[in-house]
Amino acid sequence: MAELNLGKGLTAGKVASNVQKKLTRAQEKVLQKLGKADETKDVAFEEGVINFNKQYTEGSKLQRDLRAYLEAVKAMHESSKNLQACLEDMYEPDWYGKNEVDSIVEDCDVLWTDYHQKLVDHALISMDTYLGQFPDIKARIAKRDRKLVDYDSARHNYAATHKAKKKDGGIKITKPSSLLERATPSWAQGILSAHNVAQTSLSRSQAEEELERAQKVFEEINVDLQEELPSLWNSRVGFYVSTFQSLAGFEEKFHKEKSRLDQDLYNVLEKLESSDINRKTGNHAVSSSGANRSGKDESNHTLRPGGPPPIPKSPSKLKPAVPPPPKVTPSKEMKTENIINLFDAAATPDISVSSPTQPENWDSWNDSAPAPAATEEEAPKQEMPEPEAEPTTVTPASEEMPPGFMFKVQVMHDYAANDTDELDMKSGDVVLVIPFDNPDEQDEGWLMGIKQDDWLQNKENAVKGVFPENFTQRL
Repeated sequence: MAELNLGKGLTAGKVASNVQKKLTRAQEKVLQKLGKADETKDVAFEEGVINFNKQYTEGSKLQRDLRAYLEAVKAMHESSKNLQACLEDMYEPDWYGKNEVDSIVEDCDVLWTDYHQKLVDHALISMDTYLGQFPDIKARIAKRDRKLVDYDSARHNYAATHKAKKKDGGIKITKPSSLLERATPSWAQGILSAHNVAQTSLSRSQAEEELERAQKVFEEINVDLQEELPSLWNSRVGFYVSTFQSLAGFEEKFHKEKSRLDQDLYNVLEKLESSDINRKTGNHAVSSSGANRSGKDESNHTLRPGGPPPIPKSPSKLKPAVPPPPKVTPSKEMKTENIINLFDAAATPDISVSSPTQPENWDSWNDSAPAPAATEEEAPKQEMPEPEAEPTTVTPASEEMPPGFMFKVQVMHDYAANDTDELDMKSGDVVLVIPFDNPDEQDEGWLMGIKQDDWLQNKENAVKGVFPENFTQRL
């Protein structure tokens, strides 16, 4: 009679055999846990299994995080692409650098795509290959555990059979006890006893064969795993180094190229801003160099009827302009020497240098000396500006002015400071202009100075700061 076929190569005999194996293994595990049967132990292999599980867990987490990183890169690519497309759509054809902007947008999209593809090819695929070997080894470890239980069970069965043989001490023909033996004729009872002895010998032979077969299967699997597990554990260092070096290298190259594109876009937009301002104002003098800015005092004196002049760009340090060397105003003593040198030796005796009425104000004397024939009506006109300039000539400039003092300006419009390094000024304030500590920090259209009132009160502790030059008028 043919065996019942259950499909997929299974038969009733195989199913029964598998069920019997599971029952035998379960019984063996129970006996081992109860301490009624010993269990084969391999400390080195168990440590290898612990390392394997740890390595598998770490690799699986790294794979998940790498996939999440790639998804984030893909999302950033889409966001960047949409943002760049928005700029491309808004950028009008007649604006400066339209072709450059289109090229930058296209290069940026290609850069993101290349970066994502390299991460997939050199990191994700390598990660998947690395983890692909773990499921097979894990299945073999589980199979090795099952075969170890079969080996222990076969070993215990053989030991029990061998123990029963020694206890019997030999072949004994006993009296028949079963109904079959009782019903058997006396001449056939010896044959039946011999059959029972043969059955016992057959069981012992089967136990020995089963032990040998179970031991062979177990050792084949065990030897392979003993070699593979340590090798797999040691391979993790090289894999981690390779993976993260690839990530770091690709990311460094990507950000370097992305930074270059961002800088190109920034430069184009900056030039667009400059061209737009020049087109609106029509005044190209705003972009003049700092070398001749000091000679254009009239531009600072020109006031717009509609309100204060526009504030120049704040000192952002983005494009520092190198200012001209500071123009130091000569001291009073130097003026005196220069004034004396203007006259020849014949005219020198007529000059009253030590006049008691003006011992210190050499500038006023210089104004009146070239015109000795002025009438009494003209004299008050020459002395009219003196009350306004008197606060600056109370004492010599070398003692009262801050170091490096260049010239004075008067504030024509209120200016509220927008940063900590700027001066807050009111209309009518007088500011003492001084050079920048670092000339590279001076931006076009801005000066460094100290308010005169603050200097007279606090001297070296006075607050200095930058202010827009076109809000002031040079005195």
